[in-house]
Amino acid sequence: MKAAVLKALGSPLAVETVPDPVLGTGEVIVDVAATKVLAYAGDVLSGQRRYLLEPPIVPGAGCIGRVREVGPDATELAPGDWVFCDPTVRSRDNAQAPDIILQGLTAGSQRALRLQKYFHDGSWAERTRVPTECVVRIGAISDAEAVSWCAFGNFAVAYGGYVAANLQPGETVLVNGATGAFGSGGVAVALAMGASTVIATGRNQQALDDLARRFGKRVRPVRMAGDEERDRQAILDLAGAPIDCVLDLLPPAATPAQVRAALLTVRPYGRVVLMGGVRQDVGVPYDWLMRHCITIHGQWMYRRDAIPRLIALVRSGLLSLEHHQAKCFGLDDVNEAIAHAAAHAGPFSMTVLRP
Repeated sequence: MKAAVLKALGSPLAVETVPDPVLGTGEVIVDVAATKVLAYAGDVLSGQRRYLLEPPIVPGAGCIGRVREVGPDATELAPGDWVFCDPTVRSRDNAQAPDIILQGLTAGSQRALRLQKYFHDGSWAERTRVPTECVVRIGAISDAEAVSWCAFGNFAVAYGGYVAANLQPGETVLVNGATGAFGSGGVAVALAMGASTVIATGRNQQALDDLARRFGKRVRPVRMAGDEERDRQAILDLAGAPIDCVLDLLPPAATPAQVRAALLTVRPYGRVVLMGGVRQDVGVPYDWLMRHCITIHGQWMYRRDAIPRLIALVRSGLLSLEHHQAKCFGLDDVNEAIAHAAAHAGPFSMTVLRP
């Protein structure tokens, strides 16, 4: 089969013929129909983002495809099924605290590198080998619709955060960092889950205005100025009701002050979920946290059972994939696709490979 191979960090990908993946027990072979190129893929493959990624490797985190072969222990999946391949792979020998990798992207820890050595290659290929539990049926779609379904990953991250926070219909949500690909997905998912109001924060006024235009009056955008006290007050002034849940999806370039400006707006007994890329410690007042009974939850990706529930939201029409605009590339143009993804990062914009 043909695949895009990263032979060393910082080198262009080489498109070449590699051996077909070999099926094992507890695994599925999937023909890749469409796979998203992350906006920061170039930073990962260059080594600028210090992800635990060991070349040579076929990159690519997750895909939409069709089942080609199933292992002897599969009871529902069948060849020809349209599926979402979840890149979140968990070790199977510790259900309480599994090690995690994002297949084709990074290991979550040094110990998880053992798992990455086995489920090593990702989806930037004609076929990929995926753990059975990471292959989820999405129902019948057309080949063209596979591109739209690549937006699913943008929604899945935020949905995992809301599940962790036990978000309820009618609640007020604050999405901190709402103008990125995952943050804008967080706005859409909160509305689909029945949030009465979504406070959307960001520094890009045009992107904030676009969120309000797309989703209507339930979205209240707040442009962040970088002054922690001013930004916090602006959020509270606009909210109009106590903020039940804060979902933080800020990127690595954000500061702890940007996190705190939103975090400290949550109501007593409220919940905060941290899912962003901030790499610095965030100081939170001990007395405020204790006396207001605040729950702060760190969440990387999502629970396995979140995926079929999110698929049901899409299938019901409550969550639309149609907001996203995609630019598609063939596998031979993978390096151009990486450059395009970096140059066109932002909400509702996707770069997609079609192997």
